[in-house]
Amino acid sequence: MAPEKAVGWFLSRSIIVIAFMYPGTRVGYCQSTKAPLTVRPWAAEWIAPPNITGNEYGVYYFRKNVVLAAKPATFVVYVSADNRYKLYVNDVLVSLGPARGDTYYWNYETVDLAPYLVSGKNTVAALVWNEAEYRPEAQISVRTGFIVQGSSQAEDVLNTNNTWKCFRDIGHQPIPGYFFSASKGEMVDMRQTVKGPWTAGNFDDANWPMAVKVLEGKLKGMAWGIDWALVPSLLPPREMTYQRILKLRSAQGINVPATFPEKKTPLTIPANTSVSLLLDQTFETNAYVTLNFSGGTDAGISLGYAETLYDKGSNGTRKSNRNDVDGKDFIGRKDSIISNGGKDQTFTTLNFRTYRYIKVFVKTKNDPLVIDDLYGTFTGYPFVQTAVFKTDNTEIKQIIDIGWRTARLNAWETYMDCPYYEQLQYIGDTRIQAMISYYNTDDDRLARNALTQIDHSRIAEGITRSCYPTKGTQIISPFSLWYIGMLHDYWMYRNDSDFVKDKLMGARGILDFFSKYQQADGSLKDTPYWTFVDWAGNMWGRIEGTDGSAAIYDLQLLLAYQWARDMEQTMGLKDLAAIYDEKALQLKATIQRKYWDPTRKLYADTKDRDAFSQHVNALAILAGIVESQDLPAVANGLLNDKSLNQCTIYFKYYLHQALAKAGRGDDYMSWLGIWRENIAMGLTTWAEDSSLPTVRSECHAWGASPNIEFFRTVLGVDSDAPGFARVKIEPHLGTLTNVAGEVPHPNGKISVEYVVAGGKSKINIHLPVKTTGILHWKAKTYVLKPGANAFVI
Repeated sequence: MAPEKAVGWFLSRSIIVIAFMYPGTRVGYCQSTKAPLTVRPWAAEWIAPPNITGNEYGVYYFRKNVVLAAKPATFVVYVSADNRYKLYVNDVLVSLGPARGDTYYWNYETVDLAPYLVSGKNTVAALVWNEAEYRPEAQISVRTGFIVQGSSQAEDVLNTNNTWKCFRDIGHQPIPGYFFSASKGEMVDMRQTVKGPWTAGNFDDANWPMAVKVLEGKLKGMAWGIDWALVPSLLPPREMTYQRILKLRSAQGINVPATFPEKKTPLTIPANTSVSLLLDQTFETNAYVTLNFSGGTDAGISLGYAETLYDKGSNGTRKSNRNDVDGKDFIGRKDSIISNGGKDQTFTTLNFRTYRYIKVFVKTKNDPLVIDDLYGTFTGYPFVQTAVFKTDNTEIKQIIDIGWRTARLNAWETYMDCPYYEQLQYIGDTRIQAMISYYNTDDDRLARNALTQIDHSRIAEGITRSCYPTKGTQIISPFSLWYIGMLHDYWMYRNDSDFVKDKLMGARGILDFFSKYQQADGSLKDTPYWTFVDWAGNMWGRIEGTDGSAAIYDLQLLLAYQWARDMEQTMGLKDLAAIYDEKALQLKATIQRKYWDPTRKLYADTKDRDAFSQHVNALAILAGIVESQDLPAVANGLLNDKSLNQCTIYFKYYLHQALAKAGRGDDYMSWLGIWRENIAMGLTTWAEDSSLPTVRSECHAWGASPNIEFFRTVLGVDSDAPGFARVKIEPHLGTLTNVAGEVPHPNGKISVEYVVAGGKSKINIHLPVKTTGILHWKAKTYVLKPGANAFVI
């Protein structure tokens, strides 16, 4: 199989092409960024190899040769598979997919093959794999299948049917073991895999059998026979960028050239030798890993992948500084390869791997083995950071950079909680990730996709699953309330009310579900399913007082009623908005009566008033319950009372918003302790929780909230009306005296500049066309118009 190499991407009209001429075979990428809805019935069939059940683990190759009279200007096809595919044209990788979905919304990718077709003979080939019971938790499946449909009669020559040839690669097997919801490792015996360039035109496939029909290809909305209800993926192709591994940290059993692995440098391992290499990318990444090697008949090779190393003897339970490699244990997923002894063998992972460290182990037999090259191909959703924060403060720059890396590694075909372990689109995480996208990029397509998929996840009772897509069912009932908040966020920050209106029925179903568990006073009791809030103290399980209720759930429900009321009042059912308003008023009164402790000037976790948390008091501020005269005391308690159950890095998103609302935003830089601890411990992405020596995941984007708050709190740029139609600018500079920045906006961009010197503040604000706003500065309000606004105050 051709090595997959790419280092950049080129945008041409609606077609993204990623191509790079590198020694060896080219890799292209021509998936369309805009997928038109097809109305022509599909003639293509879902095909598979003969003599398989379709539910077993398997790696399969498909090929078809076609002759074209001339090179076409366009040649658009629709492609999908179960579980996944890599599509090649004339030995060039042109598409990967399909984007994750479910059987009721099974994505196909739109691909223009024209750039890679020639006059005369052309070979279109696909690698398709089904990981069966070893597949990622987010991978829903029917059975093994592959389908290609031409967009017009000209392309129908490639429609999948029994004119395609296929072959099962018996050299691929899964490696069970270490816990992963993402996927397992691969065992590849090169002695049993297909020999030769099977993606190229000169490959002899005479002995390959013809594919067999599984089912007809059916678009969503057809009457029957729909195992995969096909819909066009509305996401752009994922980025594919060539990425060298940067450092060798240790080598055992061999002397390694100084240029390995940062530069392509052959490394010869003698016969009858065992070699171990520890490589360091120096930062966490997601990449398809490629190993090119020669010789070494029957030699064994393993590639291990780890986010970090563990303290020796801790059995994978403790970590110290992530940059340290001495006295450490390597624990993680691995791939294993057996060499066939030939020249120019290539192994590329089926799925991307997440790693900072790679451990290479080679054991040769009677034949030396040469590692010709080892590199990664970074992949991710093709976000481009358009937000700018200008400052001389290097710490701010570092925090924004690490946060952006964290956000990018958790954005692929969906948002993900973490790339290494689960790759699941949890609502609690995704709400924050979507806000990072709004504040840092011009691209809201992944957020729209998330809102749609989560809406699709709702069960008959009305609430959503905790994460989606997923082959299992897990329900965190309060996460459904955050979904309503996420929908409200989109409504406020993006000018797309029709999209939001389409989702209101789902929000109604969620609130109807919760209303069944409200007592006479509006307080929740006995809400089913997992009631997770945060990984802090008892917030991860169920909290309840002697009356069965808890403030944290009542507050989340109150916020959801408030969000839903505002959306219904503007674009939904006004009578329902009035009902939600009545329910919200009742809950506010109940929360104040049941949980407010006038002695401590804080809200308790339950009516028993024997436990208090930052979580409850932060949400009380955000819900507008706290009386103005009590707001300073509650804020002081949040900041100084260490007896409160403290928010982890995740829930600090809500804590920091609350403190800013309470008038403490100028202290924002003093609230970044956990992020500073991450940096001091050598992390290159933000960890899952605040217990850094024992934390599981090294990369959780719910901790990247500073990539929102440096723009929303410090620079002060926020939406003040649905669709970001009106802007509110209320900076909290603290000790910063010279900062500026740019924030993307539906109408263009918002730019701000603040210079404080000599008792004067010089403020320059530029708003996009058709956008007005207000500036709050030192207890005064100033009107902002479209275009330039300058003040000296």
